[in-house]
Amino acid sequence: MLSPLFSLDQFRAQLAETPGVDAQAETAAAERNGQLTKPPGSLGRLEDLAIWYSSWRGNPRPTISAPQVIIFAGNHGVVAQGVSAFPGEVTAQMVGNFQNGGAAINQLSKLAGARLDVHSLDLDRPTKDFTKDAAMSEEELLAALQTGWNAVDPQADLLVVGEMGIGNTTPAAALACALFGGEAADWTGRGTGVDDAGLAIKTRVVAKGVALHDDHITDGIEALRRLGGREIAAMAGAMVAARMLRIPVILDGFICCAAAACLMKTHPDALDHAVAGHQSAEGAHAALLKELGKPPFLSLDLRLGEGSGAALAIQIVRGAIACHSGMATFAEAGVADG
Repeated sequence: MLSPLFSLDQFRAQLAETPGVDAQAETAAAERNGQLTKPPGSLGRLEDLAIWYSSWRGNPRPTISAPQVIIFAGNHGVVAQGVSAFPGEVTAQMVGNFQNGGAAINQLSKLAGARLDVHSLDLDRPTKDFTKDAAMSEEELLAALQTGWNAVDPQADLLVVGEMGIGNTTPAAALACALFGGEAADWTGRGTGVDDAGLAIKTRVVAKGVALHDDHITDGIEALRRLGGREIAAMAGAMVAARMLRIPVILDGFICCAAAACLMKTHPDALDHAVAGHQSAEGAHAALLKELGKPPFLSLDLRLGEGSGAALAIQIVRGAIACHSGMATFAEAGVADG
């Protein structure tokens, strides 16, 4: 059981003190990989993935039996400026769809054998419009981080975090722009499908927000407070909790990776326990993955959110571990080792 968070500075300190890999398990997993009945490297990235997973679980021959998918939902004050093709009310409606089992993430989680949890964060109280003020107070940010921190099942052995929040590609673009530089247009995409006029509005909103807060952003956590959203913060909190519990994480799309970027820009090694499940069709996701140093496993032109691409990628991690832990060695199979 993890201790509660009492302040943002405590969260920063926790991020700097998170555990690293189990070097003994990593070495043993690599040695086992070299003994399996296959030519060296013939399973490509699956081999590296299996060794990586083993090193975080502290087991050179692990299994995956309890993956968890968590969806966080939040609303954004900046939506009032016309940055989304859908009204904010849709967030709550989609939460109901999740709870009733009717969304894509329900089907993909079920397919992956994953537990699915959904957490709404003050949907009737959107964050402030970040072109006018910080999106959240320190207390609001801490509460959102704590929601994510508490949501992770300590018994889980793989974690996907996803989101639902109408308009949330706008704060994600603002976070990416503030953290990595460039122009607002470099990071701003069509999200749920805004037209050219909507994209122009969205780009202006991102530029205005970044200009207002840029001089005050000292690290990724402060960027998250000023430009983010409750569901984005909750994803970040869950990622750090998973690290404390040695639970590997699969990152989802643009918004999830913006949350991850806030952690990396606070502590450079914060994402060592995470891999990228996919590259979405949101235009700037490829650039964001490059900044994070996370090559994706899948590229299927998904742009749904909800953790959908990462949930699909659970199958890839399962495949890597099934081969690594289930295959025979040359000695066991009585096959000549070339």
